[in-house]
Amino acid sequence: MDLKNLSIEEQLNYLTKGTVDCIQREDLKKKLESGKTLRVKVGFDPSAPDLHLGHTVVIRKMKHFQDLGHEVVFLIGDFTGMIGDPTGKKKTRPQLTREEVLQNAETYKEQVFKILDPDKTTIDFNSRWLAKLGSDGFIRLAGKYTVARILERDDFTNRLEKGLPIGMHELLYPLCQGYDSVALECDVELGGTDQTFNLLVGRDLMREHDLEPQVVMTLPLLEGTDGVEKMSKSLGNYIGVTEPAREIYGKIMSISDELMFRYFELVTDMQVKEIRQIESDMKAGKRHPKEVKSMLARMIIRDFYDEEAADDSEAHFEQIFAKRGIPDDMPEIILDGKEVLLAKLIADNGLAESGGEARRLISQGAVTIDGEKVSDPTSHLELDKPEAILKVGKRRFARLIIR
Repeated sequence: MDLKNLSIEEQLNYLTKGTVDCIQREDLKKKLESGKTLRVKVGFDPSAPDLHLGHTVVIRKMKHFQDLGHEVVFLIGDFTGMIGDPTGKKKTRPQLTREEVLQNAETYKEQVFKILDPDKTTIDFNSRWLAKLGSDGFIRLAGKYTVARILERDDFTNRLEKGLPIGMHELLYPLCQGYDSVALECDVELGGTDQTFNLLVGRDLMREHDLEPQVVMTLPLLEGTDGVEKMSKSLGNYIGVTEPAREIYGKIMSISDELMFRYFELVTDMQVKEIRQIESDMKAGKRHPKEVKSMLARMIIRDFYDEEAADDSEAHFEQIFAKRGIPDDMPEIILDGKEVLLAKLIADNGLAESGGEARRLISQGAVTIDGEKVSDPTSHLELDKPEAILKVGKRRFARLIIR
């Protein structure tokens, strides 16, 4: 798609592809017609160190604005991150220390450039202006919004109805996020549909400060690999941006045929018309679902890695799953012959993220030794032969060797 000579209407269609709401589309059209470089902001509170595919939905939309020559501000909420976004929470989030926030922020900066152009991206921190407000500044800011408006949020209303506590600092969160837009004088702010309230507060506060209100664009929340719940690390249905390419490929190949077209729309730059044609061809039997899913997996890996990694991941998948083979290059775990707790062995060697996940996988029958399932999460490994193949889940293998 040639982006250099798009009409205003074509630019609008390109920028609003995959969005849920654009408030207001006519405002965005006027901003584009003005010919000025738009300032587009997305805020990320570094509450956890890793980004997953769900986060990239909005990051990819940032890239679309970059493609058309606009300025993108990747705003790290180092100040708001210490409050904790109450969105979707049934209880107050634990507050992070500044050290934790800054450490997570560093990993974000590395990960976003897998998609964004670093030369066209401004990294900023909202402590730059929020930390300088001081107590009098926060009182003036709070005076520009009413408690009734803040309590319109479903999160707060639900907690009040159930008698659950709401921290005073949580009530300030939407105001802080809204003030970010004032400080940056944003033209556009992007976010997930769960951020709609916070984004609209930004519009209100910009009016209060005699600024032209930003356009608000919301994007869908991506379902995880289970196809049901929102992608979340805590639910184990996520695909991490920094995961090994082979792991990403295997996870993509595990999603349902229906879900893969939503992934095409939200985490690739493929045009809707082309996606619908592929979907139609697959339903007509002209293309096999496995071929289409492999195309999706390769596109995502090329974005995060390169063509060579995509080739390697596809070949590895074919060897392990299509041919039911065992990889030649699996890691080796050297054992000294002593009895060892299997769950601890799995976690300590990176075959599961934690001991809890290792125990869960064992309980689910997802762990085998030489093809024999192990179902007791408290079991100890005792080998009566010098070598054995440990398989954890569908994609992780290790060769166990007794010294």
